[in-house]
Amino acid sequence: MVALLLFVFALMLMKESAGPLAPVIRGTFSVDSVASALCLGWLTASLALSGSPVAASALSLLDAQVLNPLESFAMISGSRLGASMVVLVIGFAYMLRGKDRNVSLGVGLTSLLVTQTLYPVVLIIGFFLLNLAMFQNIDFGIGHGWNAPFSALFDPLVSYMKLHLHPGLLLLGGFLITIFSLWLFDRAVPDLNLKESNVGQVSQLVYRPLVTFILGAVITSMTMSVSVSLSLLVPLSVRGFVRTENIIPYILGANITTFVDTLIAAFLLANPSGITVVLIMILSVLMASVFILLLGFRTYERFIQRTAIKIGSRKIFLIGYLLIIIGLPFLLLWIG
Repeated sequence: MVALLLFVFALMLMKESAGPLAPVIRGTFSVDSVASALCLGWLTASLALSGSPVAASALSLLDAQVLNPLESFAMISGSRLGASMVVLVIGFAYMLRGKDRNVSLGVGLTSLLVTQTLYPVVLIIGFFLLNLAMFQNIDFGIGHGWNAPFSALFDPLVSYMKLHLHPGLLLLGGFLITIFSLWLFDRAVPDLNLKESNVGQVSQLVYRPLVTFILGAVITSMTMSVSVSLSLLVPLSVRGFVRTENIIPYILGANITTFVDTLIAAFLLANPSGITVVLIMILSVLMASVFILLLGFRTYERFIQRTAIKIGSRKIFLIGYLLIIIGLPFLLLWIG
């Protein structure tokens, strides 16, 4: 409950601060296009090692009319691209602890490559759906009055802070509180103790791609964080519970249900446009994932595995890859 209340408070802070900062965001930081919004989400999630607070920020900016639906969709997509960076960081940590280099780095690289190849397709599907008349101006029967208890609780404090603090500090504070609230929620979820669990007894079941697909979706929906659920891949793989070839279905499943907290944020903001954006995001990821699983999974799997092995085989390749994925959003932001 504390985590939920903090999450609502953070959303209200970011919403109230976004309006006054609109000229700065769209002018000074040049966030005035789909490409720049995508890069903003990508870079911010990479720095925060989490996509959920960035996605919530995108909805707050949409609610304050700083971003339009297409830009908000792009920023949320960018948050997923950056969120996968945490798996590579954890892989490095396991490697430094003496674990198998190929497995530790392979999981992180696979996670990044799956996300980076999935979301261009998601963007195409999502932009197409958002431009359809049937998905515009949907009435979900939710008015701003339904969250009146939260407004009554936090409006006095938000108004006081808005009066005495710079909007930039409010936006930063809301973002940091979002990170803390999601961390607090993660702490409330019981840890997966691999030594005491029965995972080893059902290892043959876990080896099946469909099962790991469902497992990724379920764990992510429970933790409401793709960063947390994907981070479990490293210890699961190092201990042999999940084979490398079954990591890809797990990541695809996690990418579908990772938007649970974002959807909650959209409903808390009582913004029909935000709810539509998140639902189309979920539908787009689902369609892209099903397309991969049913029509070309084995080819896609071999491509991802070979690319991950190639990148991780030499330090120069790994450094070059990191420079590309860090430099590309800066380049796109500059061009956009």
